[in-house]
Amino acid sequence: MITRLELTDFTVFTKLGVDFSPKVNLIVGHNGTGKTHLLKAAYSLCAGATIFKDKPDASEAEIQAALTTKLLRLFTPIEGKLGKLRRYGAKKNAQMQAHFALGGQLKLSFHSNSKVLTIQDSNSYGEYQEAAVYIPTKEVLSLIKGISNKEHDPKTVELIFDASYLDLVANLMRPSYEDPEAELALDPRFSSIVPMLVNLIGGKYCWEGGDFYFQSGSYEEKADPDRPKGQHAQSYQDSTVARFKPTKDPVYASSMTAEGFRKIGILHRLLCNGTLNPGVSGPLFWDEPESNLNPKMMKHLVQVLLELSRNGQQIILATHDYVLLKWFDLLMDKGKEDHVRFHALYRDAESHEIRIESMDDYNLISKSAISDTFAELYDADVRRALE
Repeated sequence: MITRLELTDFTVFTKLGVDFSPKVNLIVGHNGTGKTHLLKAAYSLCAGATIFKDKPDASEAEIQAALTTKLLRLFTPIEGKLGKLRRYGAKKNAQMQAHFALGGQLKLSFHSNSKVLTIQDSNSYGEYQEAAVYIPTKEVLSLIKGISNKEHDPKTVELIFDASYLDLVANLMRPSYEDPEAELALDPRFSSIVPMLVNLIGGKYCWEGGDFYFQSGSYEEKADPDRPKGQHAQSYQDSTVARFKPTKDPVYASSMTAEGFRKIGILHRLLCNGTLNPGVSGPLFWDEPESNLNPKMMKHLVQVLLELSRNGQQIILATHDYVLLKWFDLLMDKGKEDHVRFHALYRDAESHEIRIESMDDYNLISKSAISDTFAELYDADVRRALE
């Protein structure tokens, strides 16, 4: 879990600090205020789990090299030069610092001519074992067959897709649980979340033959076939189990289904193969989850994300969508210990620097471009009606 991020002279940021909620974080702001840069910077600093999984005794030089590669592959700067990520006109070194739960932290710096990041502080970073997950703006289920094709030149693929896409592809290709229904019965997180996702899009995406296909169907409650028949035994056991019931419709290639469905399918797959494991996995970063999603589905998506956070999943989203924001505002339940923190990025009128305003109450944010735009739209509609 990441608790705080500090960026100095990094890309568009002169000096920025943001304290993350351990539950849900929503980042808003005009185009060009650095929402995606903030997500990618935080994600890159969470790469320790992958580094130490591959090599628990990695040296400082190896960690620096791995983090440099991750940062460059995420941002793909001009000529692949690290120095191009330093803010234009900065007089000091660029700095990135992350604070993690249980006291861990990582502080990096680089200058215009740097070829590798310099670690200034890495207190307990080697103990950071929570692998973060990043879902970029565009879905990848329909692209995974082409990206993963071994006949394609990896360097060419890397020129087309940054690391956020390739990391997600690798996560989606991880094998799923052999018996998801058994997981539903054993894990209350799955019993509430997985059927909700499947029923939301009317089916599920299955991995077979190096590609995803869509099988329509839904989860239904059925009598447990393994339940003892004795009346006394039955009184101590649940009488039903959740089972996926496919329809008689033919299966479809993922590319033939709606992109909004595919985005929900990504979340379902990550849960069913253990990549997302609330309470165990690192932060879930998601850039514009509302992209190509029918507004009617947003309420249900917010319900799923809140349920994930209730089970220990830290969530950090960047969004432009008023509907998504308001559903978080309306659906969070303090009785269930929900917590949603709103972070508004904006450009200061005098200094032109990017700043951030963070509030735990959506109605208190004064720098929300989204709410301002919808208020303007509402006022225009009222004026036309009154004419």
